Amino acid sequence: MSDHQNNISHNILVINPGSTSTKIAVYYNTKVRFLGSIKHSPADLEQFDSVIEQFDFRKELILRTLKKEDINISELTAVIGRGGIMKPIESGVYEVNDSMRDDLRTMRYGEHASSLGGLLADKISAVSPGCRAFIANPTTVDELQDVARVSGHPLLERLSIFHALNHKMIARNHALLSGKKYEDMNLIVAHLGGGITVGAHMKGRVIDVNQGLDGDGPFGPERSGSLPMGAFAKLCYSGDYTYDELRKMITGKGGYMAYFGINDAYMLGLMAEQGDKKAELIQNAMAYQVAKEIGAMSTVLKGVVDAILITGGIAHNTHVIDYIKAMVAHIARVVVYPGEDEMKALAMNALRVLMNEVEAKEY
Repeated sequence: MSDHQNNISHNILVINPGSTSTKIAVYYNTKVRFLGSIKHSPADLEQFDSVIEQFDFRKELILRTLKKEDINISELTAVIGRGGIMKPIESGVYEVNDSMRDDLRTMRYGEHASSLGGLLADKISAVSPGCRAFIANPTTVDELQDVARVSGHPLLERLSIFHALNHKMIARNHALLSGKKYEDMNLIVAHLGGGITVGAHMKGRVIDVNQGLDGDGPFGPERSGSLPMGAFAKLCYSGDYTYDELRKMITGKGGYMAYFGINDAYMLGLMAEQGDKKAELIQNAMAYQVAKEIGAMSTVLKGVVDAILITGGIAHNTHVIDYIKAMVAHIARVVVYPGEDEMKALAMNALRVLMNEVEAKEY
């Protein structure tokens, strides 16, 4: 990178739409200038029949908030949105194009608020001459090796859906701190949040990862993870549950929610600390399953593992971390990066393109 490129200033708007909020941030190069979250009440969203109909509503709220914070959108260099649910793609930064717009507008691969991110970035970037619109590392990043796709039945191929944005950021940051390139390392990354995904990163590619969205791998605060298939098949035909109820058992009302009616991992941790034996057992079982998944990913990497990285909100829980470490420390050094920062991850991905460190990919 030239000195001239290092001295260029960039104003980057980050947009991360969620089901009940729209998070926005403005970065001046690597420094955050503004960070906020626009809350959406059920009454706000009930007027819309679909997620795509929320587009103008969310756009106006973003523009109003930026104006209130005295941020001139005509000075933006780039706008980057949360990737949303899209077709399987390699990791990286993608410039919004016609093909992406079509997929996001039609919600072709699934309806979720995050899919508004690229569309909002595209629309708002048009106000500023030369401003570019991006998305980066959506949940559908797919770098699986072919053998990892085979499930055991041809009708049910394994899919790559995981916390790609945080996985990649944590892995790259760790490589930087280690004085190495991410592309030269073998890492196991475990993201412990509302969902849990554990990935085998081989030389810059996630060649295997559990599909943590709906029924694969460890259970978490609100997801069931892998379940005994025969017993679940019986539930499906018992007549006691609707399809929607069964889906929610897997995602939304599984894991901690199923056992305790809460999805607050911090609260469950307190219950365990205070002597609740059931809470301690369930928390330990989650940690046990995470450790098993890490062990499985170590075999994917043929035992050549530079480090095991644990991240996400639950990584703040020292009991969970100690439990996992006791089971996997023989594999490789365990390094904990608690929490996550999706906004910064998106901003830094955009900045890498603007500083010509990487090229934006075509969707």
